Amino acid sequence: MRISIHDDRKIYSVQEEFQKLFPYLKIEFFTKPHQVGGSSHRRLMKSPAITLGECRVVHRNGVLFITPGMTVADLEQYFRSVYGLSVQVFRKSGKAWLETSVTDGWTLDQQNREGEELSN
Repeated sequence: MRISIHDDRKIYSVQEEFQKLFPYLKIEFFTKPHQVGGSSHRRLMKSPAITLGECRVVHRNGVLFITPGMTVADLEQYFRSVYGLSVQVFRKSGKAWLETSVTDGWTLDQQNREGEELSN
């Protein structure tokens, strides 16, 4: 999967594109990065209606390549180090969305399969 990253792109469009490949996962954008293995405070969550340019510190355009074998930690780190975006992956569990902070070492595919099992 390739996701185009540029300042004029809305957060919700990145989220929708990500969920097409991983329907039981979602990414949320935050004003500050979380600690490795830690969680992000909900009050720091950015609105999906704003642009990427409004919530990042590195204004580099490019294409983010995401594979099912990539770990959550690698994906979050890539968003932060290359594009200056603080993201957190969430996994569906029934009707709730749980942060994957404890299982950041799992691949996106593992997370998605777990979300599917917990939601059916």
